[in-house]
Amino acid sequence: MADDKTSVDRRGFLKYAATGAVAAAVPNAMHAQEHDHDHDHDHQVVPSDPALRTKALESLLVEKGLVDQAALDALIDTFEHKVGPRNGAKVVARAWVDPNYKARLLSDAASAIAEIGLGKSAAGDHTLVLENTPKVHNLVVCTLCSCYPWAVLGLPPVWYKSTAYRSRSVIDPRGVLREFGLQLDEDVEVRVWDSTAELRYFVLPERPAGSENLSEPELAELVTRDAMVGVAKVSMPEGGAKA
Repeated sequence: MADDKTSVDRRGFLKYAATGAVAAAVPNAMHAQEHDHDHDHDHQVVPSDPALRTKALESLLVEKGLVDQAALDALIDTFEHKVGPRNGAKVVARAWVDPNYKARLLSDAASAIAEIGLGKSAAGDHTLVLENTPKVHNLVVCTLCSCYPWAVLGLPPVWYKSTAYRSRSVIDPRGVLREFGLQLDEDVEVRVWDSTAELRYFVLPERPAGSENLSEPELAELVTRDAMVGVAKVSMPEGGAKA
């Protein structure tokens, strides 16, 4: 997977967390979809008791030498940056090269994802793929917790779960995108989609110009997790496409 050069600096982004206090004033009209978040997610900032117990157990196992902290970090990194996002990248690349597959993906994401060997359960029956176009840009958020298509995109990044992102993506999506380094033209419509336990989203980004000569695996290498959340676009590497 290519490095995500457009990822926002986490500390720089989270310094705006104070603005999350205005989340209660978010008008419903700015939501792409209203929903009832009645499911078993912890919405508080303080970690839940199970999370604290898990952390305590992890610390004890590391202290006793039964678990290697570096191995744990490597495992988490694998799920966050390699396994999950690579699955989603394969889906995106297939959609870019096969119009018929793209149509199936947009109409029945679970079945289309199963076609590339991930199994229908990887996406579930309630996953919706959102297509970015030159005039429409989609941004995914979960305003009350961190609902996220793990099997396709990997572990949700820290910023996705932050109060700053969850509130400000709905209040000021263009401002949030600018902080991620993505400046959209004023004539581009930004649509914000609020994930739930019942319905998850991921973005089908635009295929970058100049990628016509790239193979499907090479295209997949260009696709980043952030592009599939909607906070970045897919870009060509320096030097452009191969001849």
